Amino acid sequence: MTTHTADALIRDIAEEVILWRRYLHEHPELSFYEEKTAQFVYDTLSSFGGLELSRPTKNSVMARLVGKQPGKTLAIRADMDALPIQEENDFEFASKNPGVMHACGHDGHTAMLLGCAKVLTALKDQLQGEVRFLFQHAEEIAPGGAEEMVQAGVMEGVDYVIGTHLWSPLEIGKIGVTFGPMMAAPDTFWITVQGRGGHAALPHQTIDSIAVAAQVVTNLQHIVSRNTDPLDNLVISVTQFIGGTTHNVIPGSVEICGTVRSFDATLRESVPALMERVVKGITDAHGATYTFKYEFGYRPVINDAEVTEKIRETVLEVFGEEALEMLRPNMGGEDFSAFQQKAPGTFFYVGAGNPAKGITYPHHHPRFTIDEDALEKGVKMFVHAAFKLLR
Repeated sequence: MTTHTADALIRDIAEEVILWRRYLHEHPELSFYEEKTAQFVYDTLSSFGGLELSRPTKNSVMARLVGKQPGKTLAIRADMDALPIQEENDFEFASKNPGVMHACGHDGHTAMLLGCAKVLTALKDQLQGEVRFLFQHAEEIAPGGAEEMVQAGVMEGVDYVIGTHLWSPLEIGKIGVTFGPMMAAPDTFWITVQGRGGHAALPHQTIDSIAVAAQVVTNLQHIVSRNTDPLDNLVISVTQFIGGTTHNVIPGSVEICGTVRSFDATLRESVPALMERVVKGITDAHGATYTFKYEFGYRPVINDAEVTEKIRETVLEVFGEEALEMLRPNMGGEDFSAFQQKAPGTFFYVGAGNPAKGITYPHHHPRFTIDEDALEKGVKMFVHAAFKLLR
């Protein structure tokens, strides 16, 4: 493959990729309901010719491109689902589905992988090995679409897997690369503190679930600060505290919900018992009772050193040293990790933020958007990384 040929093809379809992204943005669908999205992807891939298409699950699509020369197999993944958010942007292509929005960039991921598939299909005669384009449903909700696709066999015979995320905190023109641990395992917990309700003016006749639950929240933070190694990465965040109906009634119960983020498997396994010990101790001390539920989410994203080095080299060769941004791990979660259980792989970021254009809103915000110039850069990364890895 000549760089000139590939880049010319990418430039030629740049506007088409933007149109695909805008169509998807206008017609978002929630996790496990991506029926029209998947059909749009399938029909678009069919128009390229030369691809073997299948539907591994109801709402996912896989396309196989087998090159003229034998070689290894690379899988490239894009997620397709949207979020239950009411969009506040006033774009012409703003969401037409009330309460549903592409507020995380998955519309761009899908468009970029479609663009990559179109370019690589045109370069099929120069391709060594096979590329599998994985259009995944349900990244946003555990157990996640990646696990379902893996169980359906999409990773059988795959040697490497790569994926990307358009990233608004990263400036347009930058490509973010991380070696080793990149994104954490996101777990969820639910706690109910059961006291005895009563009149707020007579607290001695009650078991104050609010007061007890407040101590639970405060003391859960001691797990991070006093029960685990300070060099370990662990976050425990309470994100919901629900209880009470009016100003003069002490409620009988309070519900608490939150998330735990970690990288280390041993530490992760130890957290539920540490949490329940805190909850039990506090509720017992005050005569309350509790229920405790803990759900393990996705595995952490751990990038393979060899594949990540190839991605780093691709950034330097395609965009130059000024584009490379070596990033620290973050405590976000991603079910891309399911694919990494089957083949060495890496996940990287494509900068999509641009303060000069007012593109500064965080992911999952009702005014989130991307700088669409990032789409061409994402296609370039996929195409050039594919040839590098398959060589």
